[in-house]
Amino acid sequence: MEYPNSTPLKSSIDLGWPFLSAVLRTHHPYEGPGAAAPADAEVGIVVRGSDEALSYKVAGSWRSARPTTGSIWLTPIGRTFDEAHVLANLEVVHLSVPTSTFAHVTDDHLPRPPGRFIRHSSGVRDELINQIGLTVLSEMTSPTAAGRMLVETSSLLLVARLAHSHSDTELIRPPVPSRHPLDDQRLRRVLAYVEGHLAEDISVADLANLACLSIFHFTRAFAAAMGMPPHRYVSRRRLESAKAMIASGHASLGEIAFACRFSSQSSFGRAFRRATGMTPAEYRRKRS
Repeated sequence: MEYPNSTPLKSSIDLGWPFLSAVLRTHHPYEGPGAAAPADAEVGIVVRGSDEALSYKVAGSWRSARPTTGSIWLTPIGRTFDEAHVLANLEVVHLSVPTSTFAHVTDDHLPRPPGRFIRHSSGVRDELINQIGLTVLSEMTSPTAAGRMLVETSSLLLVARLAHSHSDTELIRPPVPSRHPLDDQRLRRVLAYVEGHLAEDISVADLANLACLSIFHFTRAFAAAMGMPPHRYVSRRRLESAKAMIASGHASLGEIAFACRFSSQSSFGRAFRRATGMTPAEYRRKRS
C-alpha cells in the first residue's frame, strides 16, 4: 500500500520472499486524505516512534493513537483510513500479507477469508508481532544464508497470531496441537535433502512437500523433532559446511560465502563471527 508523504527506505521486493513483502518507510508530518485500500492485509510496526498523538478517520469516525516505538497498526484487506493528521516523523516497517499466506493455516480453524476479518487497530501492543517485524526488518537489511526460510516461518507465525488474536470473528474452536508428527522415515528424507542441497535455495515449502505435510504443520513438527525450526537447522548445517570448506583451504572466502547462500562475503563474515567468535580468516589461520 502506498502512503502519502512517506519515503521508502528499504524493500524486500528483490529478495524473493513468497509469503509476505516488507517496506521500511519514513512517514513525514502530513494532513490530508488517506491511502488507497490495500489488496493485502497489512501490519505496520513502528520502529522509530513519537509520543505525539496522530488522528485518522475511518468509516466516518475520527480516532487517535500514539505511534510510540513498538506499537502495531493493523489494516485488513480492502479497508484503510479516509483522512489522517500525522504530527511527527515516524519510521515504520510495513508487512503486506496476501490471502494466500493465510490459506496455509486455515486448516487450524481460522476464519475465512481471514485477511478481511483482521480488526482495524491502531497503536496496539503485541510483543510477538513486534518481534516478528524486527526479525523481518533485520533480514531485509542484512540477508542471511537461511533468510528466506526464516521469513517463511515468521510469516506463518504472523498470520496465525493475527487470526487468533486480532480477528473480528470467533474461531470455530481453539487451535489444537498438530496431529501430524514427523516420523523417522520422513525426517530422514528431509534431512538428506537438506544435506544434498546446502549450496542451493531451500524453502520450507520444499521440505514440507517432502514430508507430505502442510507448511504450517511441518514447521511445528520439525521443531518438535529437532529442537529448532527448519531455518535454524539449515543455517547451522551451512555454517558447519563453511567451516569444513575454510579448513580445507581449497576455496576462497568469497566462494565459500556464495556456496553457503550468503548474499555477500561481508554478511557471511558477520554471521560466522556471531556463531564462532572469530572471522572466517581467523578461523582459517587457526586451522592451518
